[in-house]
Amino acid sequence: MFNISLLLSAAVIIICVLANKLSNKIGMPVLIAFIALGMVFGSDGILKIPFENYSFAEQICSVALVFIMFYGGFGTKLSEAKPVAVKALLLSSVGVIFTAALTTVFCFFVLKIKLLESMLIGAVMSSTDAASVFSVLRSKNLNLKYNTASMLEMESGSNDPFAYMLTVIVLSFMKGENSVGQMVYSIAAQIVFGVLIGFLIALGAVWFMKYFTFNTSGFDAAFVLGVAVLAYALPTLVGGNGYLSAYIVGIVLGNQNIYNKKSLVHFFDGMTGLMQMLIFFLLGLLSFPSKILTVLLPSIFIALFITFVARPLAVATVLAPFKTKISQYLVVSWAGLRGAASIVFAIMAMVGGVTMEQDVFHIAFCVVLFSITLQGSLLPFVASKTNMIDKTGSVLKTFNDYSDETEINFIRLNIDSGNRWIDRAVKDISLPPQMLFAAIYRNDETIIPNGETVIYDGDTIILGAPSHGINGDVRFREISANDRKNWRGKSMAEIEFPEGYLVIMIKRGDDVVIPVGSTIIEKNDELVLVSK
Repeated sequence: MFNISLLLSAAVIIICVLANKLSNKIGMPVLIAFIALGMVFGSDGILKIPFENYSFAEQICSVALVFIMFYGGFGTKLSEAKPVAVKALLLSSVGVIFTAALTTVFCFFVLKIKLLESMLIGAVMSSTDAASVFSVLRSKNLNLKYNTASMLEMESGSNDPFAYMLTVIVLSFMKGENSVGQMVYSIAAQIVFGVLIGFLIALGAVWFMKYFTFNTSGFDAAFVLGVAVLAYALPTLVGGNGYLSAYIVGIVLGNQNIYNKKSLVHFFDGMTGLMQMLIFFLLGLLSFPSKILTVLLPSIFIALFITFVARPLAVATVLAPFKTKISQYLVVSWAGLRGAASIVFAIMAMVGGVTMEQDVFHIAFCVVLFSITLQGSLLPFVASKTNMIDKTGSVLKTFNDYSDETEINFIRLNIDSGNRWIDRAVKDISLPPQMLFAAIYRNDETIIPNGETVIYDGDTIILGAPSHGINGDVRFREISANDRKNWRGKSMAEIEFPEGYLVIMIKRGDDVVIPVGSTIIEKNDELVLVSK
C-alpha cells in the first residue's frame, strides 16, 4: 500500500509539472490544473480515492503555507518595493480588515447567513494570495508601471498573517472562548511576538551565515529551510503569529548579502512551487462536486461581491490619500486573487471544533476557483487595456534573484614559458568583452590583481566571464550601482563595501575600469567584487 501511495504521489508531481508547461502555452493559470487533478483523484473523481481527513490536510497545508510566506519575503527586493512599502502594508492590514468587514455585511444582510459564520467567511476570504500573484506576474513577465508589481507582491506576501488573525479570533468567538479583552490581547500578542521573534531569528541567522562556512554543498539551503520552520514554530508557542514571523525572517534574509543567495532563491522557488501543487491538489482532493452544487450560487455571489465591490472599495480607501492614478487603482483592484491562504484557513475552520450551517470549505473552493480562473486569466488583459504594462523592464527585477548576485563562469589558465602575457601588467593585456582577471594563484598565494599586477611565468590565472561557477575559496559578486544609490557620486575610498570583499573591476558601458581609491562611482556602473 505504501509503494502504491508513493507511485501515486510521483505521478501527481510529474503531471503537475507537465500541466505547468501546458498552462503557459494556453494562457490558463496552472493552479486550476492542480485543483482539477485533485478532483480527478478524489472521491467523486475517476480514481475515487477516499479522502476527508481535514485535520491531516490542515497540518500539511499549514506547513506548506509557511514556505510560501517565507518565500514571499525572501524573494521580495526591498530596494524595488521601498517606494510603495507604505501602500502595500496598508493594503495588507487595513485592506484585509475592510474586505473582511464588507464581505461580512454582504453575507449577513444579503445572503442571510448567520453573523458569526458571515464573519468567518469574510475572514477566510480577506487576503490575496502571494503564490497566485507571483505565478501570474512571473509566468507572463508582467512588469507594471509605478512599482505596482512590487506593491502587489509585498501586499500579497504580508496580508496572510492579518487574515489568519481574523480567522483565529472569529473561531474563538464561535467557540465562546474569547472576550473583548482576550481578543485585544490575542491581536497584540500575535503582532508583538510575531514581529519580535521574527527579527531576532532573522538577525541570528544572518550572523550565523556571515561567519560560518558550509563545507557541504546544499547545507546552506538546509539551514535556511530549518530557519523558516523555526520562524513559524517558535512564536506560536507563546501566542505569536508564526506566519508573520516567517514572512519577516524571509524578507530580512532575502535582502542581506548572503553568499549563494541566488541558488537559495531558486531552491525556495522550486520548494514553493511544490507547496502550491500540494495545497491546490488537496483542495481538489477534498472537494465533492455534489456538495459544490449546494453552495454554488451563494459562492458565486460572494466571489462577484469581493471582486467587484469589496476589493475595489478596500483599495480605494487605502490608496485615495496617495492620489493614485486611476489605471493603477484598476489593476490593483483586479489583482486581488484569492488562493492558498484562503484554502488553508477554510480547512482550519472545518477542524476548528465549531458547528456551522454553511459549508465554508466548499464556499472557499468556489471563490478561489472563480478568482484564479477569471482574475488570474484576465490580469494581463486588464493591465494592457489600462496601459499599465511597463515594456522597458522585466518584472523579475522586483525579485531578489534578478541582479543581486550575477552568475559568473570561471576559466583556469596556466601561464607556461613562452606565453606572451609573461612580464606584462594586467592593464596592458586585452581581454574579450565582459571577461576579467579574477585571481592569480602564485605558489601558495592567492593574489587579487589590479591594473599594475604583473604576470609571471608559472602563474595560474583565473579569468571570469558572465555565467556561473567555480569551486574553491574565492567568492565573486557583481553589484549594480543602481541598486546602491548611496554609492553613486562617491569615491572608492569613501564607500564601505561588504566586509571581506574587494572591488577588482568596474564595468562602465563598453569600458572596463580598474579602480583606485579616487575612482568615482557613476550611475549604471557594474562593480565586480571578490573575496578570499
